[in-house]
Amino acid sequence: MEVRLATEHDVDGITATLTAAFAADPLWSWAFPGGGLADLWRLLVSSALRYPWVWVADDYAAASVWIPPGGIELTDAEEASLGPMLDDLVGSRATEVQSLFTRLAETHPDRPPHYYLSLLGTHPDHRGKGLGMALLAENLAMIDPAEMPAYLESSNPDNDTRYERLGFVRAGEFQRPDGQLTCSTMWREPRQTPSRR
Repeated sequence: MEVRLATEHDVDGITATLTAAFAADPLWSWAFPGGGLADLWRLLVSSALRYPWVWVADDYAAASVWIPPGGIELTDAEEASLGPMLDDLVGSRATEVQSLFTRLAETHPDRPPHYYLSLLGTHPDHRGKGLGMALLAENLAMIDPAEMPAYLESSNPDNDTRYERLGFVRAGEFQRPDGQLTCSTMWREPRQTPSRR
């Protein structure tokens, strides 16, 4: 598997991969049942590219979007654009979907400093090969030498055990606004690397 750092020229490819990856996700397909995820992912990917922590595996087979310690997921201007975007994409459900973002923000730990896995997805054409977890493992191998923890929200409970295999533990939970799905928040302490004493 070839992994490389993404650039602004990769926004379309990464957005397409993530949109396909989350099309049947129990959290995000609920939030955007009629489409619109591509617009949200494009905003998040484009914003995250200001940090050198967006990664692509092979020819957009998988992608990961990280926010490094001290970073923010969206700028103030991008955050302000989210409300009107939701109005356009989901109409009368905008308030309910906005409450999902509020829940995500409220469960996100402020401290200690950590790497935040905003998005990780494998294109459906490449599922079953372990590419997404291999990409995540490679990312974590770059984080561990910095002795920094990592955090993510698992939008699909079926993936929790996969994250646990890489050292994440359940730190908390939040409910989908309709109360029909409970999602885990997960934390990972850095692992000992050979270069560390």
